[in-house]
Amino acid sequence: MELLDVVNESGEPTGETVDRETAHAEGIRHRTSHLWLLRKNEGNTEILLQKRAQTKSFPGCYDISSAGHIPAGDDYRESAVRELKEELGVTAGQSDLIFCGDKYIIWDDVFFGKPYHDRQYTRVFMLWTDADEDAFTLQEEEVDSILWMDLESCINGVKENSFPNCIDIEELMMVRRTAAEYRAPFVR
Repeated sequence: MELLDVVNESGEPTGETVDRETAHAEGIRHRTSHLWLLRKNEGNTEILLQKRAQTKSFPGCYDISSAGHIPAGDDYRESAVRELKEELGVTAGQSDLIFCGDKYIIWDDVFFGKPYHDRQYTRVFMLWTDADEDAFTLQEEEVDSILWMDLESCINGVKENSFPNCIDIEELMMVRRTAAEYRAPFVR
């Protein structure tokens, strides 16, 4: 059973915990971390998209490079680097992550025949890298495939819904603003 910290409106743990299934069934506020990988390639900024496995919510849709719920007792950066290692096989230090911002997700739906009430306080990070697709080791139960895409093409594609995705445009714009402030240490 995966236990999550219940958090207040500022994303700080209240001291209570809840299992993940109950959190989503009852709409209890909990934390997630999102990590976007970026690289510079021939003068353009590219963003790594994860194609979700068929067994996950939003199957076959492109999404955040790496993301996950934060287990009780962990913090945002710790969880982000762990998920990155688990989902994509990439090792990074917590200090390598660049903070982009926080957001609160409220979303209600039905998954696999059950009501789903998501209340996530999310911390968003980015990380510059210089890896090609074959350098990643994908967690098959989570990730179907990955794709480097030009950041501006990705933004336009999400706005126009021209490719299957479950990407939040405001979050993507948050990452774009942060990427413009922090130069890539690697340039191809």
